[in-house]
Amino acid sequence: MPARGAVFDGGVTVLPRPHREDALIAAAGLLGGVLLWALGLHTQGSDRGLSGSWVLLPVAAVSLMELVRRSAPRTALLVATLALVLDFFTLGSVATIAMFTDIVYAAVLYGSPSAARRIPWGTALTTVVVTVAAVSWLRSPEGLLLGVLAAAITIAPATTGVLVRNHRDAAEAARLRAEQTALLAEMDRTQAVMAERARMARELHDMVANHLSAIAIHSTAALSLDDARTSKDALAVIRENSVAGLAEMRRLIGLLRDTGDDRRPAPAPTLGALDSLVEQARTNGASSGLTFTLQDRRGEGPALPAPVEMAAYRIVQESLTNALKHAPRGPVTVLLERTRRALCVDVVSPYGDGPGPRAPGSGAGLVGMRERVALLDGAFEAGPVTADGSDGASATGGANGTKIWRVRAELPVDEGSGTA
Repeated sequence: MPARGAVFDGGVTVLPRPHREDALIAAAGLLGGVLLWALGLHTQGSDRGLSGSWVLLPVAAVSLMELVRRSAPRTALLVATLALVLDFFTLGSVATIAMFTDIVYAAVLYGSPSAARRIPWGTALTTVVVTVAAVSWLRSPEGLLLGVLAAAITIAPATTGVLVRNHRDAAEAARLRAEQTALLAEMDRTQAVMAERARMARELHDMVANHLSAIAIHSTAALSLDDARTSKDALAVIRENSVAGLAEMRRLIGLLRDTGDDRRPAPAPTLGALDSLVEQARTNGASSGLTFTLQDRRGEGPALPAPVEMAAYRIVQESLTNALKHAPRGPVTVLLERTRRALCVDVVSPYGDGPGPRAPGSGAGLVGMRERVALLDGAFEAGPVTADGSDGASATGGANGTKIWRVRAELPVDEGSGTA
């Protein structure tokens, strides 16, 4: 395969432009080799088979391979090895040896991972073979010096290349891990923002929808009925709910604008406030023929966790709001029961079309209740059922065979949670 960056033009492969540093190394090596030859400085005696200017041939070959030490490291190492063997039969040049060591280093650093693993072992094997051959040929301990020289020009640069490559790979891996960590952190931040937006949407809907529903119902009644007394009563309810809704909005805005000073956030609603909530619904639904009843059968026991209390309160609040919006004339019953493992919230109301004005709904209330229960790993169901006793609804509302709207939530409670 051609080197990366190669250009194909008419079937001729043009190698990429050499790196600037590689060109400088090649030029310096070639000039150094020529200068050493001109000064008569050689690594071997004059009794070699190829004397004179033959020493410049391996110098030129190795310097040419320096130009492709990055783009074609395997080819450069092969040609440089042959040039080094040729240099052994000439007068020898330090420049050839120096550039050969650099090409060994580059072959490990820029070559493929498999080449980076094989080359160090190959240099070690070559060093052993050269040492054994030198000792056998010279039959003296001086042969060991050739082994040391072979190690210096093969094992040393290969080992250096391995160390540098490992350091480079470790730095690249650290960079990739940092980028992955930053990406995961951004994903977590985005999910946290979306979760917070969903929570704020649920809080805003639950706090204000009840008041706005009452305002919509009574303002519609005041506009549709030409009766001074009815209009006055409707305006009184509208004003009461407007003030209460405005207070809730101010509380929420205050929480959003809190900058960490001495202001304390308003306490979250608890089940102890259900009496007031049901009484308010009783007032708002009086003109629609709705009656509201609270049956608290929890009994004595440890305090509920704050998230469970708040979820139960919001479910009851939204259920009462939906009854005010859509339920025809009839009873609305809120039932609370507690078992060893869960708090059960059951709200039933009349179901069907009835006379009188109704406020429009968007379905966000049911979505919000389902999300609250899901966050606590509970069970939730809502919809019309037949009050025939088969699902336990007959005890809380509706005649046998008639339909009612039922909202039921089971919120898990760990045994022993809370304080007594």
